[in-house]
Amino acid sequence: MPYPKRLIEVDLPIKRISAHARREKSIRHGHISTLHIWWARKPLGVCRAVLCAALWPDPVDVNCPQSFRDLATDYITDFAKRVDKGGDLAKYCSTDIWHKWQVLAKPDSRLDANNPQHWNILRYRLLDFIADFANWDNSTQVDYLETSRKLTQAAHEALGGIPGTKPLVVDPFAGGGSIPLEALRVGADAFASDINPVAVLLNKVVLEYIPKYGQKLADQVRHWGQWVKEEAEKELSQFYPQDADGSKPIAYLWARTIVCEGPGCGAEVPLRTSLYLCKKSNRNIGLRIIPQPEQKRVDFEIIHKDKNKWVVADNPEIEVTKPSFDGTVKRGSVTCPCCGYTTPVASVRKQLKVRQGGANDARLFCVVTTKEGTKGRFYRLPNEQDLEAVVKAGIELQRRVKEHSGDLSLIPDEPLPVMSGVFNAPIYGHNTWGSLFTSRQALALTTLVKLVKDVGDKLGDSPRGLAEAVQTCLALSLNKQCDLGNSLVSWKLNAECPAHLFARQAIPMIWDFGEAVILSSSSGSWQSMYERTVYSIEQYYYDQPNSGQTQQANAASHPLPDDFAQCLFSDPPYYNAVPYADLSDFFYVWLRRTLSNIYPSLFTTPTTPKDNEICEMAGWDSVRYSHKHGKWFEQQMQTAMAEGNRFLAPEGIAVIVFAHKSTAGWEAQLQAMVDAGWTMTGSWPIDTEMGTRLRAQNSAALASSVHIVCRPRTCTEIGDWRDVLAELPQRIHDWMARLAAEGVVGADAIFACLGPALEIFSRYSGVEKASGEIVTLKEYLEYVWAAVSREALSMIFSNTDTTSFEEDARLTAMWLWTLSAGKVDTTEPEEEEEEEETSSKTSKTSGYTLEYDAARKIAQGLGVKLEQLTRLVEVKGSSARLLPVSERRQYLFASADSPTPTTGKAKGKKQQPEQLNFLPQMGMTEEDGGEEVEQILPQLGNTTLDQIHQTMILFASGRSQALKRFLVDEGVGSDSRFWGLAQALSALYPVSSEEKRWVDGVLARKKGLGF
Repeated sequence: MPYPKRLIEVDLPIKRISAHARREKSIRHGHISTLHIWWARKPLGVCRAVLCAALWPDPVDVNCPQSFRDLATDYITDFAKRVDKGGDLAKYCSTDIWHKWQVLAKPDSRLDANNPQHWNILRYRLLDFIADFANWDNSTQVDYLETSRKLTQAAHEALGGIPGTKPLVVDPFAGGGSIPLEALRVGADAFASDINPVAVLLNKVVLEYIPKYGQKLADQVRHWGQWVKEEAEKELSQFYPQDADGSKPIAYLWARTIVCEGPGCGAEVPLRTSLYLCKKSNRNIGLRIIPQPEQKRVDFEIIHKDKNKWVVADNPEIEVTKPSFDGTVKRGSVTCPCCGYTTPVASVRKQLKVRQGGANDARLFCVVTTKEGTKGRFYRLPNEQDLEAVVKAGIELQRRVKEHSGDLSLIPDEPLPVMSGVFNAPIYGHNTWGSLFTSRQALALTTLVKLVKDVGDKLGDSPRGLAEAVQTCLALSLNKQCDLGNSLVSWKLNAECPAHLFARQAIPMIWDFGEAVILSSSSGSWQSMYERTVYSIEQYYYDQPNSGQTQQANAASHPLPDDFAQCLFSDPPYYNAVPYADLSDFFYVWLRRTLSNIYPSLFTTPTTPKDNEICEMAGWDSVRYSHKHGKWFEQQMQTAMAEGNRFLAPEGIAVIVFAHKSTAGWEAQLQAMVDAGWTMTGSWPIDTEMGTRLRAQNSAALASSVHIVCRPRTCTEIGDWRDVLAELPQRIHDWMARLAAEGVVGADAIFACLGPALEIFSRYSGVEKASGEIVTLKEYLEYVWAAVSREALSMIFSNTDTTSFEEDARLTAMWLWTLSAGKVDTTEPEEEEEEEETSSKTSKTSGYTLEYDAARKIAQGLGVKLEQLTRLVEVKGSSARLLPVSERRQYLFASADSPTPTTGKAKGKKQQPEQLNFLPQMGMTEEDGGEEVEQILPQLGNTTLDQIHQTMILFASGRSQALKRFLVDEGVGSDSRFWGLAQALSALYPVSSEEKRWVDGVLARKKGLGF
């Protein structure tokens, strides 16, 4: 029986949804992300929009039940009338859609659900509603909520659901809970499962406790959070003493130290990456180092900027001229201010390793305070009282450790493993989870653990469910305290507050750190933690009549019965992108000490379950995870996808989210889905990532997550390979045009095309060649890459015959396009603390880098052999780099021993772009200059791309006459291909790149030279 298509199988306003998603990424106050950290969490607005489009039928489809058309017409017309009345609802609508609601509200524009000519209008008004509902501001707006829930119920019952029941949405990789939370919001039931206990607890709060207890839960968490604060003050206030003048410390700034290994030195050197304490447009405060070689130490002096000069904070009459704010650490090596000797990174690591990371004997160099009745933060040097408090805290902690009894240690002693690129702190001696905390931090956290457990005892007379909910919410708040209260927390110079550990999906080593005072009311305090939890609860208790269900379960052996759910919507692990289990151990070890009495089944293991977590982990840690290789991931994901197919009703629909920049990751995921019996029926790329995040810089990291729409495969027919290949180019052509219109380009567009391509292939139970040979998915995907490459190239050169371009031009254009991301954001990402060379940060390299296999497939699709273009592409390991023009000078100007100049901006300083000097390539020097220089030209390049690169270098070196002769006298500029390719390259090079400036300089000469 043919089932009616859902809206998501025919259309989706991805451009408008993406715009809302990008905005939501910057929202923190009241967002679910403030309840507890979860990595790679998808924007709620995207989940909300996709759910509506997946649950609601397309009214234009001939199989759409008339009952849905009737009710959808009534509901959407009623919504339009409410908008037309003005008031608050009208303000929540985007301007262009508001006008459409006005038209629909008029009596003479009323929709007729029985008129097929009106069905298309109904379809697009539903899509307009979805686009605006994706806005964060509309997530709790009563008219949007009411209308969406009515439409969801109408769709469910029209599609055969039992009246009064709701459609069940299942997410077997629930993670941070975005999808099941939004399922409840739009009027569905939700079942969330995950193998990770931390994720299970988070979903339990979001799906069960908040809907069930609502404002009562918020009030109780606020009350008991305040009680914990007051009790903690009684126990801990002596370890955070106030100043004599009444000022209150809110943070202590520390630096790990080493002993200088310079000959005869031996000075203690604090490790600082920068000497700034505060760096704002209107406020700058820093440190000045005062070497004390005789005492084998360095001292500090606080300075601040007063108008246009720097002065000593304690004595403003003393001016400090040209202060340097460079720290003592550079890429892990440490330079001593006393003797100038640089201790290498290996020695730094060795010294810190024997001191278990060096946090507990770090140097306190600054105290940040606030003053009653005075705005702002104040910075002072530490005094004896500050240092004595630290010593006392360490003594008290040791006393408690000795007196502690129980199955678990007071401070988490579970091992912290080394994972190159993820967990680098263990290289420096942080070998247990507890070692990440200083003695005072550990004292504070263990005190909070005890008090949160005490809350459970004091709530003994309350309903059991409510007591568990309160204690669980406080435990999640404690986890946030851990995230902001460890020795790997940096001090944010622009916000004057501690930055949480998980700014990235890693635990890197940092040299200096900020310790928040948990008893204060500032950022990083216990009060701020539980208040944010309360606000999240209040934000998400939005007249929610039903709650969801949460269960710990392996997606590969799911507990739900057959044919049970109406929608499977999940965001599974992206191959090896995020090591969720290892990261969440940071929180798990504290939750285990706080909540194991309430949830004994969740905390049976010392750390989170890892053997069955479906992630490719052998690349991260080949010792612990030797079995979790790519093939294992594919097998396990195939089993999980087959389980989803089993518990989904035959008429149900599935949406699987995937975003990985490696072709191996994509092929593994798609193979798993095809083998599990899914037919792809749609594919939508939606922006879910921040383009300015570190991973995205100079790489093909995706800004979009591709939402692959699937149905259980019912066709048993064998497809003909010739028919599949004949249909593929037109399908790619149509889809690429749609993507371009929505602003989706580059790697996002390439991977977004895999869905439509798979629609053709996956509709059959198998595809055979004329010989009877079965076509593998891997073989088909090679053809898909080729079709995408050819179509993209025709779009890049829309008005040019691409067959006339040589292979190097075609490959360069396609390469640059793959790395593009539509609108270029030229703002610089926020500066981060510099780490040593084992950091997971991408090292800065010139050129344009792609994963090798992706580059190989692109080249193959263009009929280019990558290995034959060594003058254009450099292959190293799993990466391939398109060489920048400056690195091609030796080849283009025929000199093997010519030096490569440096160009561009030095960090932190504005410089004029350096002119390239191509004279050495021709055996000349500047002294030989004059007119003779201008007469010397390079030999014409073999290809059009080579000639363009030569003219770019001539322009960059300021040889205007030589450039003119090259273009005019040598006839290079008379070839239309030259200008067509140059124009295309201008559009493809990044806006801020040297190449963009150079090729634009050449193009600017075109008209003046008569071309």
